[in-house]
Order: sequence, then structure tokens, then C-alpha cells
Amino acid sequence: MLRALAVDDEKPALEELLYLLRADPRVRSAEGANDATGALRRIGRALEAGPDSPDAIDVVFLDIHMAGLTGLDVARLLSGFARPPHLVFVTAHEGFAVQAFDLKAVDYVLKPVRRERLAEAVRRVCDQHVQHARQAPGPGTAAEPAGPPAPGAARIPAQPPADGQIAVELGGVTRFVPVDDIAYAEAQGDYARLHTAAGSHLVRIPLSTLEERWAARGFVRIHRRHLVALARIDELRVDAGATTVRVGAAELAVSRRHARELRDLLLRRARG
Repeated sequence: MLRALAVDDEKPALEELLYLLRADPRVRSAEGANDATGALRRIGRALEAGPDSPDAIDVVFLDIHMAGLTGLDVARLLSGFARPPHLVFVTAHEGFAVQAFDLKAVDYVLKPVRRERLAEAVRRVCDQHVQHARQAPGPGTAAEPAGPPAPGAARIPAQPPADGQIAVELGGVTRFVPVDDIAYAEAQGDYARLHTAAGSHLVRIPLSTLEERWAARGFVRIHRRHLVALARIDELRVDAGATTVRVGAAELAVSRRHARELRDLLLRRARG
């Protein structure tokens, strides 16, 4: 079971996060800190005590925008330790996901926090925690030399993904997501965020590459930022010359250059 620390300088948000964590049977304990300085003191005490101590912390649920040090600053400081706690960012801002995963975050949860989405983040932390425990050297066993992986190094999955799947990395764990589960993909620089009903995944693949790869699977470009599964479009709306589509709960803009082609595709699809 996990020992968690939640960090947020907004009291209502911190109390809600602690409530949800304490209600999860996989979380043994959940403490709160209302600023980065207090969190670092608590984490430092945990690291000094060691992983088997009652003061140990397995995972930190961390806001990004806080007074003083930000959550990203905390993550950078922790990255200098050999065995830091797992990190999950909990934030209202989408734009820091790339930096968060570069800092080895296990997950990136957007506010307002949904119980189901937080439960998925806890599951991912549990998976990685078990993996780290298996890799830890036992008594009398020499540990591997510490240090970061070589540039470009990655854990090789046991089986390569099939054509209908895409491999996503979460904190060193490779998962295979069925392409048919993806409603749309969103460009984030040289990355793409894949949106499914269960959540989202960040992959190091440009949207243009996914556009070419998934064209035969019914994905169409509707905007420089969005690639959408045609079958997942629930509604197309034109208002004052602006075109949008509804994909589940998301409303996405359609650029002028793609609007006519998209309407034609949807009409042809509706006619069978």
C-alpha cells in the first residue's frame, strides 16, 4: 500500500485531494503540505529515514503553480536523489505535461480531479512501485551502478505493439493502447496527447506522423492541433462562419482549410 504526500497551496483543492486519496484502499496514508518548502522538508525527512521507515513516502501528488517554488522546481530537486518518491502532477494547466514527463512523472492529472482519473493515477503508481521493488537489490546483492540511462535508451517491451495499438510510456512502464480507443489526438510540440474515454496519454510522436499512420483507420486532420477519429465525431456545428465538432465532452475547432473536406466526409459516412 502507498504512503502519499499531497502538495497544493489552495486549501480546498488540497482537502479534496486528500479526501480522495484516503478513500482509495491502495493508499495506506495520505499527508498534506500547503507549499513546496514544507513538502521538501517532509520528503527530506522521508529520504533520510529510508523506504522501510514509518516516515517513508512512496508518492507525491504535486500541484505546479504554487507560491515560491513551483511543483516543477520540486521535481527537479528530487531528481538528484537516487531513490526519490514517485511523482504525479495534479494541476489545472495542460501546458506543462512535456516538462512533467521529462522529469519522470508517473502521471499528469488535470483539475478538477475526478475520482476515476485519480484512481487510474494511483494504479499506475502501484504498478511502478511494484516494478521498482522487484528491481531493488536484495540483502547481500550488489546494486547496479547508479546513474541516468544513456540518451535515447528505453525499456524494451516484451512484445511489440500490433498495428492496432500504440505503445505509451508512463514512468518507465510501457502500455499498449488500442488505436480504436482513441477519440482524438492533440499536438503538443513534438509530442501528441492521445485522448481516450479513460484518460489521456502523452507520446513522443508528432501529430503529422500519426496523421500518416492512422489515415487508413479513419483519423482525419481537422486543425493544425487536432487529429480526430471520424467515427467519434458526435456533432458538427457551424456558427458565424466558425466550424466546430463535438467529440464526447470535448468541443474542437475545425480550421477553414479542413472544414469543407470534413463536412463531405461526414456526409458520405452518414449515407453509407
